[in-house]
Amino acid sequence: MRKLCLLALLASLPALPGCFPVVATGVGAGVLMADDRRTSGIYIEDQNIELKVANRIAERFGSSTHVNVTSYNLAVLLTGEVPDEPTRSAVAEIAKGVPNVRQVFNETVIGQPSSFPERSNDTYLTTRVKARMVEARKFNANHVKVVTEAGVVYLMGLIKRAEAEAATDIAATTPGVKRVVRLFEYLD
Repeated sequence: MRKLCLLALLASLPALPGCFPVVATGVGAGVLMADDRRTSGIYIEDQNIELKVANRIAERFGSSTHVNVTSYNLAVLLTGEVPDEPTRSAVAEIAKGVPNVRQVFNETVIGQPSSFPERSNDTYLTTRVKARMVEARKFNANHVKVVTEAGVVYLMGLIKRAEAEAATDIAATTPGVKRVVRLFEYLD
């Protein structure tokens, strides 16, 4: 029996490398979910909301817009660029129309879609802010969602007021950050 199990394991080895990223991603998401203040159901629903809103905006407007969708505790943050005010209003209405969305923060701006270098800089700023939060050890950095658009840092999360102050201070003093917008829900 032992030889049979070993043979089955060896026969399955060629298939394992393709599965590893899926398993690793699932484990990573599970770790983040376990450390999150949202329930696992809300965590998953936030991911579904992001996909639904983004897909509906893409279906309606195609490449004429650059809208990022972030959902945290059923509150949706829209950032990016749209061509005009009617489109800006429409993307907010699309987000409001997705089931379970309880609040929409429409931070989109009217203008040309941002360039790859601009988006790369925003990604760098988000990474830098999160790294500084981890380094500071003033609160659990996994409790704060950081989104950056055009140098503006948006902070979301279920958080205590002292944690919010520390997170805001860290983000505001990160080189390259133009402004910080707090979209927290407070626990105290």
